[in-house]
Amino acid sequence: GELAGKVVVFTGSLETLTRPEAKAMAEKLGARVTDTVSKKTDLVVIGADAGSKARKAAELGVRTVTEAEWRHLAGQ
Repeated sequence: GELAGKVVVFTGSLETLTRPEAKAMAEKLGARVTDTVSKKTDLVVIGADAGSKARKAAELGVRTVTEAEWRHLAGQ
């Protein structure tokens, strides 16, 4: 799928998923979940009250999506 082999970071409070659920969903789709945003990050999923990770993603030009967009990408 679209997420296989991608590096994903979750930041902020997710409304419909717990962090472990979101991580499990990403890994099931072949993505790797990390805690730090870097140039190697492919996607940052931004929840409520996202802070420094969202800013770092913007600085590095990393693609960001909302939780709803993430669920759509993940086929949920």
